[in-house]
Amino acid sequence: MWSYIFKRLLSLIPVLFIVSIVIFSIIHLTPGDPAAFMLGEEATAEQIAETKARLGLDLPIYVQYFNWIKKAIVGDLGLSYHMNMSVNEAIMSHIGPTLSLAILAEIVALCIAIPLGIIAAIKRGTATDQTVMGFSLLGMAIPSFLLALFLVLLVGVKLQWLPVAGYRPLENGLWEHIKYLILPAISLGSIQAALIARMTRSSMLEVLNTNYIKMARAKGVVERRIIYNHALQNAFLPILTVIGITFGGLVTGAVVTETIFNIPGIGSLIINSVARRDYTVIQGVVLFVTFLYVILNLIIDILYGVIDPRVRLEEK
Repeated sequence: MWSYIFKRLLSLIPVLFIVSIVIFSIIHLTPGDPAAFMLGEEATAEQIAETKARLGLDLPIYVQYFNWIKKAIVGDLGLSYHMNMSVNEAIMSHIGPTLSLAILAEIVALCIAIPLGIIAAIKRGTATDQTVMGFSLLGMAIPSFLLALFLVLLVGVKLQWLPVAGYRPLENGLWEHIKYLILPAISLGSIQAALIARMTRSSMLEVLNTNYIKMARAKGVVERRIIYNHALQNAFLPILTVIGITFGGLVTGAVVTETIFNIPGIGSLIINSVARRDYTVIQGVVLFVTFLYVILNLIIDILYGVIDPRVRLEEK
């Protein structure tokens, strides 16, 4: 098992290295001068040149990259050009709301998708199956921001059940923390639930048609036990893959939703940094989010090996 984990860790190094090059290149090739933005429109050329020299922005781009990546390897993502803090501190001050939203949205998605996917598989070809798959297709087609705006209008403005914007940290109380995240979590989780439900249905159908399931039914095993103890357990690997992908998508793709609901997460940090041409923050945030994504995939790979020992044997 440790050998399996070690190989997966080694495979992450080239991924992060390539991503760092792409991030750095794209950001530094985009129009806009952070030094000029910092000093304002009335700054002289001499002042801009002095600021660029102080920030190291006058160095060749490959020198800037190596200076940045050497620090990033040891966990130092640099200093923000505009905020009076390091990039690490900026990320840590914004990651909490994003993770809370992603976790709650994933819980919403699983509570919707797994039961509906199982029901659709059991009722294959019936009106129930077609209804579930119809809603699943609709969920995949509707943009999350459109659903978010609809929820704001209906639940927040018309019914006034929940707050439509803002954020309260967990220190203010669990319910106070969650109630500000319910609407954005539903808007994000419902979209992800559509994909998970379809994968759950297809994976369950594949397992339910195997010979050992037919044998269990012939022996008179209770249907509920067949579904949950045998079929779902063996169908869970593909579902686990989709869960990992959707959770990574929730962390990285909540920018618009956080903006709509005024949540001070990673999304708002990225938007503000792009507007201010704060290169170091953009680079650091994207690299950090990429690191989270690949670590999440590593965890999924490890869970593969735990759930199904055949995966570890194939690696040998």
